[in-house]
Amino acid sequence: MDVKRHSSLSTLVAHFFGILAVVLMLIWLLHYREGIEYGSDNPFKVLNVHPFLMYCGFLFLVGQAMMTYKTAYASHQVQKMVHGGLHLIGLVLGIVGICAAFRFHDKLILKDMVSLHSWIGLTTFILFGLQWLFGAFTFLAPQSSSGTRTRMMPWHVLGGRALLYMGIVAALTGLMQRATTIGQSTNAESRLINFLGLAILLFGVSVDFSVALGRYN
Repeated sequence: MDVKRHSSLSTLVAHFFGILAVVLMLIWLLHYREGIEYGSDNPFKVLNVHPFLMYCGFLFLVGQAMMTYKTAYASHQVQKMVHGGLHLIGLVLGIVGICAAFRFHDKLILKDMVSLHSWIGLTTFILFGLQWLFGAFTFLAPQSSSGTRTRMMPWHVLGGRALLYMGIVAALTGLMQRATTIGQSTNAESRLINFLGLAILLFGVSVDFSVALGRYN
């Protein structure tokens, strides 16, 4: 019972920090930066689509998908479908977010894939895609045997948790890179970016705790 209560608490904390990060992200991009618009002629509005979708559209939904499977009060089949569906939506939005970064580079004639953030981020995203395909064929496909699912489950869970932390690292290095580029023009913006990074980090840690404790419910 204590483990179940701690898992529920971790889930609530994860939702708090996850939503807080979404709010801080919107304040930063809409108030301190130029706004968010993929089709804009302003390259910086296009660039702002990248952090918005990579966190709010991808990483946030990935965290929700992980918690749904372990902590949601629903049938196992419903948990699996929601888990896979949220991951898929996150991947689609993540593709748009990545395209926004490349579109920004094209507008300013900048080289692609030169920063540590881009290396970690794209590697993580590709591995997430492979993880989703692995999960779909192993746990959703009707022809998959129960024995195969049982053997593969620990590796699937371990891979998902590792990729969550890789996604957090990608997000934090991205914030650091952006803050360095813009020079953190005001102290208020500087503090906002720092709080945003902390919220994203604590969201990821809380999701992981929720998933780990959810195994024993």
